[in-house]
Amino acid sequence: MKVAIVGASGAVGQEFLRILDERNFPMDELVLFGSERSAGRKYTFRGKDIEVKLLKHGDDFKDIDIAFTSAGAGTSKEFADDITRYGAVMIDNSSAFRMDDDVPLVVPECNAEDALKRPRGIIANPNCTTIMMVVVLQPLEKISHIKRIHVASYQSASGAGAAAMAELEQQYREILDGKEPTIKKFPHQLAYNVIPQIDVFQPNGYTKEEMKMYNETRKIMHTDAKCSAMCVRVSSLRAHSESVWIETERPISVEEAQQAIAAAPGCTLHDDPATLTYPMPLDTAGKDDVFVGRVRKDLSDENGLTFWLSGDQIRKGAALNAVQIAEYLIKVGNVK
Repeated sequence: MKVAIVGASGAVGQEFLRILDERNFPMDELVLFGSERSAGRKYTFRGKDIEVKLLKHGDDFKDIDIAFTSAGAGTSKEFADDITRYGAVMIDNSSAFRMDDDVPLVVPECNAEDALKRPRGIIANPNCTTIMMVVVLQPLEKISHIKRIHVASYQSASGAGAAAMAELEQQYREILDGKEPTIKKFPHQLAYNVIPQIDVFQPNGYTKEEMKMYNETRKIMHTDAKCSAMCVRVSSLRAHSESVWIETERPISVEEAQQAIAAAPGCTLHDDPATLTYPMPLDTAGKDDVFVGRVRKDLSDENGLTFWLSGDQIRKGAALNAVQIAEYLIKVGNVK
């Protein structure tokens, strides 16, 4: 088994290295690729130093079995043919192929089998906020069909990458020193602030991030449910949170929902208002599961339920989900 990471120097690329090691992912060789800026860097993996190779067109992926790509949509589109030409499975973390009909969009807890049909050799990793939400929606969907979803996300700086995390920390230092904060990665100052915009606005007034949650949820869950989202950047460093309201065909009790969530793969119920127990980014950063709390009936809808979730955007929202897809393919013997 020969594995590649494209975009090895980024926040998600670095998380790939940690997760592959932590989970003892079965491989004989790991190859790292990056841009001209990161080529030549060395990273230690399982006691060996691996040098980042320059990503270029050619036959570098000829012997690769699985390629994890996290270098942006433009790079994924440009190099997809090079990566898949000789049979490598490309598990892509960008938005490049997510809504293509001939590319499966996979969250293993929801639709692992979709990964088996990939005519272009590409499997798309969904948007981070969508991944975390559908992991929790799936066990509830099994109780009663979800008709409508309303969600407000509270997304940390990590969603915009390692440079954005560094900028948030820099802004806090600059403000405390009485300086003007540096603003490059966000449309406005994020420190001591929230920004009700993630990605660019679309003609309907929603942002691209919000439309991802609408479209990707339907594709992953094979559902007709409609999802209305408000995505907000908050000044936490790592791990996203979401407030979710759902309407189901029949009422789901709080107890039913809690039991289903607690038993679901990838979910941890963290819900005890009496002891002020609920998920927070400070606690969920660095964890694999999506943590859920504040489960309660929606007072405005007799068939409604609402809950709060929090999870690590770089792990389950990105690198971990991709690795779990690969683990599933290996388990069922579906790699070249």
